[in-house]
Amino acid sequence: MARDTSTVTIWLQKYRNGGLSGLLEIKKAAGAKRKINDDAIAALIQELKTGKGFSSYGGIEEWLKKEHGLDIEYGKVYALLRYRLGAELKVPRPQSYKQDEKLVSE
Repeated sequence: MARDTSTVTIWLQKYRNGGLSGLLEIKKAAGAKRKINDDAIAALIQELKTGKGFSSYGGIEEWLKKEHGLDIEYGKVYALLRYRLGAELKVPRPQSYKQDEKLVSE
């Protein structure tokens, strides 16, 4: 079978304990516990929907620390917003004070 004897022994133990279904069962590791809880994520989503929003990911970091007592790194906050929530910061770009307001409005 081209397998080590310890692997075959583990397979036999699984078969003896759970039968064929125990042998074929695929277990998934639990993984690490999330640093940002569901309540904080729900509050963050509500805060983003208010329209006031945040000017930077650092601002979200500070908000999480102040409101929920969570000390989360910048990269984790960025990954949460961009990849998990699919959100972007809606901040207007700065405009020059030299622009003619009439031309801009047209």
